[in-house]
Amino acid sequence: MAPVVTSVSPDQGAPDGNTGVTLTGFGFTGATMVKFGPTSAGFLVVSDTQITARTPAGTGTAAVTVTAPTGTSTQNALFAYALVAAPVLTSLSPTSGPTAGGNAVILTGTNLSGATSVKFGDNPATVLSSTASQLVVSAPTGAPSTVNVMVATTGGTSNPLPYLYLAAPTVNDLSTHLGPATGGNTVSVFGSDLLLASAVSFGGNPATGLTVVSDSRLTVTAPPGSGTVTVTVTTPGGTSTAATGNPSYTYLGAPVLTGLTPSHGSALGGDAIVLGGSGLTYTDAVTFGGVQATFAAVSDTQVVATSPAGAPGTVNVVAHTPAGSSNPRPYVYDPA
Repeated sequence: MAPVVTSVSPDQGAPDGNTGVTLTGFGFTGATMVKFGPTSAGFLVVSDTQITARTPAGTGTAAVTVTAPTGTSTQNALFAYALVAAPVLTSLSPTSGPTAGGNAVILTGTNLSGATSVKFGDNPATVLSSTASQLVVSAPTGAPSTVNVMVATTGGTSNPLPYLYLAAPTVNDLSTHLGPATGGNTVSVFGSDLLLASAVSFGGNPATGLTVVSDSRLTVTAPPGSGTVTVTVTTPGGTSTAATGNPSYTYLGAPVLTGLTPSHGSALGGDAIVLGGSGLTYTDAVTFGGVQATFAAVSDTQVVATSPAGAPGTVNVVAHTPAGSSNPRPYVYDPA
């Protein structure tokens, strides 16, 4: 039985030929010739039901025939030689993305229907949807660099538009790793590839007041939280993962003083005073009536301070941590 051609795809191409087409049908095994009208075409037999070919130059509408040892097909598919306009790209959205690819990119322009390929540099993208004025594609992987995006159709290849592959940001340090559970304090975040930061998260809680200082530093206002969390930065290149260094941030409860032992001492100072309470591990200052005292944090419930000199009378003792200032406790300076 002679071969049968049921379809050719695409079914139109440029008059100068060289359009890649797929012939579908049966009886193709051993095929010796493929013609578009009277003109032979280069071809490859893929299987008994499929042939790939390159169109010769031509005009008008041509019947596509296949010749095999069993004869020449007569149930012909048709191929139209048409002046198909070349595709034109006017914009990409977004114009950058992660090196891992997989993000959706919208290509806008004209004559985009029937796209045979969309490439980001040398890498082919997957077309998700297509109209004459818009393509939606899944970006392929790429190295950190700027590449040209181009669309190919039977009408030719489009103009290129630039697309920037961005490395994912890294976070390797913070200006402070401690803060109040209520948030509200300013934290500097250090790392790399931070310039296009769009969001900063403290353990999943979004920070506010994002200000990008440079590619290696930004500042934010910490959100409320608890425990120890990881700070991450999101850019068009992705979301940071823990790099070398320390991206951890610990939320602290406000310090509380419950007592002083002893609660009075010499106006000359120099007495060892034990401050009892809670939330004292990260104590960074102790004051007696506003005067700084030397101290050592012994535990979360105890700080030992050396009283500074003071005038006879009662003053307030306050402990301070990155979570804020404690409640005051009275201390009496005895007359000399």
